[in-house]
Amino acid sequence: MAAFTTFTSLTLPKSTCHQPCQTAFCAPVWKPINFKAPGGHSISIRGPILASVLKHEVISEVSASTVIATETRGGSAKPAAVLPFRIGHGFDLHRLEPNLPLIIGGVNIPHDRGCDAHSDGDVLLHCVVDAILGALSLPDIGQLFPDSDPKWKGAASSVFVKEAVRLMHEAGYELGNLDATLILQRPKLSPHKEAIITNLCALLGAHSSILNIKAKTHEKVDSLGENRSIAAHTVVLLMKK
Repeated sequence: MAAFTTFTSLTLPKSTCHQPCQTAFCAPVWKPINFKAPGGHSISIRGPILASVLKHEVISEVSASTVIATETRGGSAKPAAVLPFRIGHGFDLHRLEPNLPLIIGGVNIPHDRGCDAHSDGDVLLHCVVDAILGALSLPDIGQLFPDSDPKWKGAASSVFVKEAVRLMHEAGYELGNLDATLILQRPKLSPHKEAIITNLCALLGAHSSILNIKAKTHEKVDSLGENRSIAAHTVVLLMKK
């Protein structure tokens, strides 16, 4: 297998948007980039340039990667790209059983059923954690906090969120925004949404303007619609500090 060279830094040329677009953001533009490699060889590659545009004038510009990840002769991968932003998705589902607490977003919700889980079964916080870990390309919540470890028996899911946030900051990122959807037939979450968002803001160190929580029923279909389970999806955008 042929060897490649990894370039740890790459300065892209400035450019100006000449398109009469109506939005404040231009889509990635693939441009040829010419530069000198070690040994004096001239190399041309094509890479995306993301340009933030205001009134058709470029105000900032970043490459989609500052490190070109390549393969060596031995086939091992070089370090991954340091990206200006990362997107992660989390999903979780738990069975609902009688006489258990129903905790969503760190808030105890009055109901005749609760989540059957090793920890406190907070389906929202679990998928928030997985979304952050996924964006960072890290192992998921089940690997970091396995249900086979008695240490996590009955643990508050806020512990998992705080660790995910620590890892996010350690990697040099901060939360851009979070969008979550809870799926459950009962109970109605509208009366509790403000308390859930307030608690999430405290755990994530984020302003409420970048958090969105939605709740949907499952139209009485399958276990979700029959009040036998609860699920949640979360998408996060992480921005490089």
